[in-house]
Amino acid sequence: MPDAVLFAQKLDSALKAELKKRRHFYEIVEENKKMEFINGEIIFHSPVKLQHNRSTTLLAKLLDTFVVKHNLGIVGVEKLLISLTRNDYEPDLCFFGKEKSINFKKKQMQFPAPDFVVEVLSDSTEKYDRETKFQDYAAHGIQEYWIIDAEKETVEQYFLQNEAYDLLLKAKDGKIESVVLPNFKIPIQAIFDEQINLKTLTGLI
Repeated sequence: MPDAVLFAQKLDSALKAELKKRRHFYEIVEENKKMEFINGEIIFHSPVKLQHNRSTTLLAKLLDTFVVKHNLGIVGVEKLLISLTRNDYEPDLCFFGKEKSINFKKKQMQFPAPDFVVEVLSDSTEKYDRETKFQDYAAHGIQEYWIIDAEKETVEQYFLQNEAYDLLLKAKDGKIESVVLPNFKIPIQAIFDEQINLKTLTGLI
């Protein structure tokens, strides 16, 4: 490219301007608001629908119980801010293995890339979840990514192979087993049905 230097200068200028916006984001981000910094923009998220909240809560119960019981690390729910090289996200659920979480501090507010992330789709976030986050999570080595559609009661399970996500499973029935958390195997409907969730939870304890 004969204009490579000019292109690099423009890119450098754009990234410096974006960094300024990101510093502003860190100044205004609040614990009681869901905010993310994505590709140079501060994104304020609206309240979620009940079905979104229930799916997140039901899966969080199962995941956290399993992780705590086996002393595997830490599960983050909704408001944990993960800071990647360019963007800052607050996933619906995420898991950090002991190798990463052992040095976390009680008052820590920014975290590295998790080992496993779950996003529950909503109308306003689906594009980010399926495109920007999908690419960014893979680029930063997040090994496993689940996308949950609470309305259709389906789960998509992706696993990182050769720096890209492969779809391992897309289903609404049967069971799903984590790759990052071996033996964490649950009925898919336990994410959507409270009675199935309770029965599954009892089996994990």
